[in-house]
Amino acid sequence: MVIWIILLAMTAAAVMAVLWPLSRHYAVGRQADPDTQFYREQIAEIERDQARGVLLPAEAEAAKAEAGRRLLRATGMQGEAVAAVGEPALRRRRAASTLALSVIPILALATYEIYGSPQLLSQTSSARMQPQAGNLDLMAAVAQIETHLAKNPQDGRGWEVIAPVYLRMGRAEDAAKAYEAAIRYLGPEADRVANYGEVLVLAKDGLVTAEAQAAFERAVKLDANSPKARFYLARAAAQDGQVEKAKEAYAALLSTSPADAPWTEAVKQELAALGALQPAAGGASAPQIGADDIARMVSGLASRLEAQGGTADEWARLMRSYAVLGQRDKAVAAAQRARQALSQDDAALKTINTMAQELKLTDAQP
Repeated sequence: MVIWIILLAMTAAAVMAVLWPLSRHYAVGRQADPDTQFYREQIAEIERDQARGVLLPAEAEAAKAEAGRRLLRATGMQGEAVAAVGEPALRRRRAASTLALSVIPILALATYEIYGSPQLLSQTSSARMQPQAGNLDLMAAVAQIETHLAKNPQDGRGWEVIAPVYLRMGRAEDAAKAYEAAIRYLGPEADRVANYGEVLVLAKDGLVTAEAQAAFERAVKLDANSPKARFYLARAAAQDGQVEKAKEAYAALLSTSPADAPWTEAVKQELAALGALQPAAGGASAPQIGADDIARMVSGLASRLEAQGGTADEWARLMRSYAVLGQRDKAVAAAQRARQALSQDDAALKTINTMAQELKLTDAQP
């Protein structure tokens, strides 16, 4: 109820601020009268003529007296006109003010009722905040864990708990640092090391870098049957251009996995993308279609860079795209072309060289 009173008072104040000046007498009374102004100018002209000697003092006094009488008559008529005209106008303005003060709030409330959300005023603050409760709880939990880890940085279990939360929040780099700390304080364990490698891959948009591959190889040494490590090692082989090795690794993983394992569908998709599985009856498989789309986008990027040039980041993205598609020869060629195009920019060359190292493009080393 209080909100409606406030809104009504604000509306009334706004209307009165506009209409109140129009309701005052001086709105009419202050208007200039042309007759009065004329006679005043005539008297001033007579005084100037007398000063120049054009009129004798007696003539000037007579003329000023006549002009003065006319001025008095004009002033008297003006007062009557103001009284005759001002009162009806004042009444009309007051009527308009009353109408505005009553109609405008009614129209505003009716419009708000139709197009607004008046029911929100009756909701409690806790009800309005309920949809955000989940996010607030998550953020509060993360803040608490981060505070705890700041005071106890050697709590490996805390780092392992917050790592997947970081990943869920899209903070892949923070997740990688958390898994790295967990490994440092809890020791290497196959799943823990494989999770660390996976986060490194996600941080590079699916590219298995040299650092990530080393993590997966370490996980396999700890557990030869680690499905996550075997999966990404097969992908690394495909990205390195070793297609047959990748097919064999995927097939071996699929053959030793339960039929209902959560990773079997991803393995089948990778095999289909490599042409090791035939598309299902009735059409091509989704992974093959996706690969074709990616290939077209990469081809478009390559054509634009060759024709117009580009930044170091764009050249690095082209190198990475070729590597993801398993086209290492094209990735090497893109690195060499990038160095030629960016030969005068030391910072850009550093970016290209760093990407070549991550992609393990030994043939592209300067």
